[in-house]
Amino acid sequence: MQKLAALESGKYYHIYTRGNNKETLFRYPDNYHLFLQLYSKYLTPYVDTFAYCLLPNHLHFLIRIKESDALKWQEGKGYSGKLVSVERQLAHLLNSYTKTINNRYERVGKLFQHRFGRKEVTSEAYFTRLIYYIHFNPQHHGLIDDFSDWPYSSYQSILSKSKTALQREEVLQWFGDRDWYKKFHEENSADFASITPLIEEDEL
Repeated sequence: MQKLAALESGKYYHIYTRGNNKETLFRYPDNYHLFLQLYSKYLTPYVDTFAYCLLPNHLHFLIRIKESDALKWQEGKGYSGKLVSVERQLAHLLNSYTKTINNRYERVGKLFQHRFGRKEVTSEAYFTRLIYYIHFNPQHHGLIDDFSDWPYSSYQSILSKSKTALQREEVLQWFGDRDWYKKFHEENSADFASITPLIEEDEL
């Protein structure tokens, strides 16, 4: 397996993975909720999340690794002075979810095809289009007629005013406001093919 570049503080990444042999990861609604709860436990203290989408057999997140000081705080232990490994936290997330699903459905073996892949987001255009790409994925894969109705993405959470751990205000300010955020998504629905090579979905 090709060695993945280390995740660095302050940088933005598209992270993604899928089920082993494209196996279903999320069988029922509560499976999606469980994964997000575990994400909140293992990742939210150490990354800022701008967008996500969970699909039946794969998933996407757009994150920024927090600065070094934030990575030295460990849950239940306080300030340790030692950097927390975000890669290790990602592994904990996948392992914890796999263990729960295996126990719940009496299955054995690995659930995910590989650890999280990652691609550094190095341009403003990539950042903008990646948010749209992540949200549009359910419609792209024929899971739903209108991506905005998919319940397991951050699209509606960013429009909402309810409490969230997402970087909602940063995303809205990036697009201008809620109206321009919606407008960008609506106007780019016909342009998905031109975005896909930038994202390199085949890496899944």
